[in-house]
Parts: sequence; C-alpha cells; structure tokens
Amino acid sequence: MNTLNSTRVLGLLEALHRDAEAADREHVEAMMAKIAASGASIEMLVAELLADESADYRTTYRNRADNFFAVSPDYGRFLYAMARACKATRIVEFGSSMGISTIYLAAALRDNGGGQLVGSELEDGKVARARANLEAAGLADLVQIRPGDALETLKDVGGDVDLLLVDGAFSLYLPVLKLIEPRLKPGAVILGENAFEPGYQSYVRNPANGYVSLALPDEGRGNELSVKLS
Repeated sequence: MNTLNSTRVLGLLEALHRDAEAADREHVEAMMAKIAASGASIEMLVAELLADESADYRTTYRNRADNFFAVSPDYGRFLYAMARACKATRIVEFGSSMGISTIYLAAALRDNGGGQLVGSELEDGKVARARANLEAAGLADLVQIRPGDALETLKDVGGDVDLLLVDGAFSLYLPVLKLIEPRLKPGAVILGENAFEPGYQSYVRNPANGYVSLALPDEGRGNELSVKLS
C-alpha cells in the first residue's frame, strides 16, 4: 500500500507544490540574483541569516510567514521512503510550515500501520494551513502540530522517536537535536534539511556523539542524513 499514490493525496500534493513554487518564487529569484551578483555561496547566505537569527529568530521567520520553504517532490518521496524503511511509528518534525513534508511523513505512518507525528511550527497562520492540508489529505488523525517555539513545544514528544526531521530556524538545528536526542531510538533516522549550520554538521559528523552521518548528493541543498547508533 502507498498512500502517496491515492488520488486524494497525490492531487493535493501536486497542488501544494504548485502553490509553494508560486509563493517562494520571488524569494528564490532574489537569492539567486544575490549569489550571481556577489559571487556568494548558499553557505554565505545562510551565515548572514544565522547572524539575523542570533538577534531574534522569531522576527526573522515572522517576516517570512507567507513563504512555504517546502521540500521538493523528490525529497518528499525520500522522506516517505525513509520513514517506511525504519518502520517509524513516532516522528518528530521541527518546522512544519504549511504541512507538505508533514503529509509525506504522515502517509508513511499510515502505511506503517499507524503512529504519531509531533510537529512544531512558530507561525500560527502556518499551523492553521498545515492542519487544514492534513485534513484534506485524510491524515490529520496521525498528526499533532504544536504552535510556538520548538524549544518549548518539543520538550515532551510522548515517547521514543524513530525519525526526526529538522527543517526550521537554522540557529535551532543543534538545540532541537539535543532536545530530542534522549528519546531517539538506536537506529533512529535524523534528516537535516538545508543543514548548513556549522555546529549541527560538526556535531552529527563527530563519531564521539553516537551518529553516522553524511551529506546527501542533492545538488548543493545541504541535506544531511544521520543515524543514531547508540
């Protein structure tokens, strides 16, 4: 069984990816123009964003409340496949946005026989839209999206975690991982979307911290795959 191939979910995801592309086009084009004009890299732009976030990440992301910053369809299917492969029954998602990645992961939970996804999203408007999208997909019963700061909302995720998706404020990648770390099962999968933050990369790539980790071959998107060994 593959819930992603159902007419209901497939049609919704296609529409959401179109909406995401339209909503984010101006932001992406501006970023690409900046890279072309200055010779900057994506890593350098992330460094600038991290500097902004260090002052107040809440304001930084509130100013981007209308952007999806969604995963690509290919990466969404990858999320689904990873959740199926590790037979996930409890998933934590930092940065649910409008719920596109959440749908891919919740579909895997459905096809694994059930479970729970605990998501966190800073912006109330995005929480409302994500919940509506999950209702439309028929997957809302598997998901709890908690509004607010992930360092508060994810303190108690209700049990041991099979898969963690880290895809929110860059400056919180490592703090969120360390917050969830005590609940990660041996063999748990951790996926860092656009994981350019140096502290996060150094931590998961240091064998002393109990992970095996590698950058995915994803055309410079900076996605990191890690597995908790102990």
